[in-house]
Amino acid sequence: MDDCISKWLFDALQASRNIRSFVEGKTLDDYAENVLVSSAVERQFEIIGEALRRVRDYDEAFIESIEGWRGAISFRNILAHGYDEIDDELVFAIIEDDLPILIKEIEEHLD
Repeated sequence: MDDCISKWLFDALQASRNIRSFVEGKTLDDYAENVLVSSAVERQFEIIGEALRRVRDYDEAFIESIEGWRGAISFRNILAHGYDEIDDELVFAIIEDDLPILIKEIEEHLD
């Protein structure tokens, strides 16, 4: 794997792990009531989306091996440009349902 792709995947993995640590032991209500945590999580999702966008732009064939890359990039754009439309329930669902899959796939590529 190319060094650039490895770096971007590592960045996405670190951001994903940060999100997990930020919400560990928290409920949806805890998340929604804590602007510091929700802001930090949103920033980490922006990093994930940007890192995967860079991978896509660098190697379109490689990015296809990562399930959910389109959604991650789209979500980054929503967070960056549609800040007033962010739904805490959706963010929390993505953390619980989609993030573990992304982490597993990235870890497999980096191993």
